[in-house]
Amino acid sequence: MKLKGLVETDFVNYKKTSMFLITSQCDFKCDKECGKDVCQNSPLAKAAVHEIDNQKLIQSYINNPLTEAIVIGGLEPFDTWEDTFQFIKDVRNYYIEDDIVIYTGYTQEEVFERLVELSNFHAGNIVIKYGRFRPNSEGIYDRILGIKLSSKNQYGVRYTF
Repeated sequence: MKLKGLVETDFVNYKKTSMFLITSQCDFKCDKECGKDVCQNSPLAKAAVHEIDNQKLIQSYINNPLTEAIVIGGLEPFDTWEDTFQFIKDVRNYYIEDDIVIYTGYTQEEVFERLVELSNFHAGNIVIKYGRFRPNSEGIYDRILGIKLSSKNQYGVRYTF
């Protein structure tokens, strides 16, 4: 999987201790819609991309006694869908049923075809955080994710495929 970064034990992005995978691409739709640079992840665009074998990532996850979920975010997981989907398939092939959380700036409608792919694969427990960052928006606590999100338009949805 092509990643900009990896946090093997993350306590920030989900209610469960997670492995956090920082994906390698984003079209910066939040910036484009606002007409200015608002993305807190913009510096990641300049970070080096590292190719890390999915089996190595999965073994690291399995061997970490603290992690109970995997979060895929940082930039835009749906902009690297082939990598993201293959990683989810590989995780499920190890019979790992833990939550996989995808952070996206897209809406449900914009990723509908990807949801169909996940459902056809029977991808298990998937949580998706939807919504673009909106500057000067009041944050909101999301019960599904168990954390405070940056903008009121953002929300989590739990799927069991």
